[in-house]
Amino acid sequence: MIEHVYRRASAARSVGVVIVATDDERICDAVEAFGGRAQMTSRAHQSGTDRLAEIAASLTSDLVVNVQGDEPLIEPSMIDDAIAAFRVDPSVQMSTVRRRIEDPADLQNPNVTKVVIDRDGYALYFSRAPIPWTREGCPPAPAWRHIGLYVYRRETLLRLTALPPTAMEQSEALEQLRALEHGIRIKTVETIHDCIGVDTPADLERVRRVELLTSNSQLLTPNGDPELEARS
Repeated sequence: MIEHVYRRASAARSVGVVIVATDDERICDAVEAFGGRAQMTSRAHQSGTDRLAEIAASLTSDLVVNVQGDEPLIEPSMIDDAIAAFRVDPSVQMSTVRRRIEDPADLQNPNVTKVVIDRDGYALYFSRAPIPWTREGCPPAPAWRHIGLYVYRRETLLRLTALPPTAMEQSEALEQLRALEHGIRIKTVETIHDCIGVDTPADLERVRRVELLTSNSQLLTPNGDPELEARS
């Protein structure tokens, strides 16, 4: 799985270098075995963001992208779009990705993180609860699923991880709330692509089914050319 995520991240046009940050030597060995780059970090980190910050402290790049290793369906274009937000508006300090919720079950699922946004696309709040809530008889507002891909300005990432945990962050178990509670705005970018984080064996089976459907669809091109989909 880590190789799959690594190669998808490497395919993003805006990314210069991909590094797997890990405290597990087995993961480090696996990455190096397929020709990837990995770097060992402290075992004391409480989150992936803290682990990322350890690596970022030694980098000189202005932007740092956080792609979780359990997101095998991440699309390279999602990474490019999240990075593009910084080119459109130089004041952006942190960006992430959202997708419209179409399945009502996802809105009720606490494992699906929801985000509500302002008119400029900045996050107002993230929650495991079904937000925004629609009162009976009122028109529903758009509901957005948060996809855990982040882009930070390097100095923002280092500042964020130096800040103390916050009450909402600990209550919801969503570390991005620390940024909001400390006044760091998060720009969200809409995507039509879906991601499935692999946290359970059931998640892994869902990913395998999606991959199988994708592979089969590439064979069903109008002229029967299996390479057409790859070139488009």
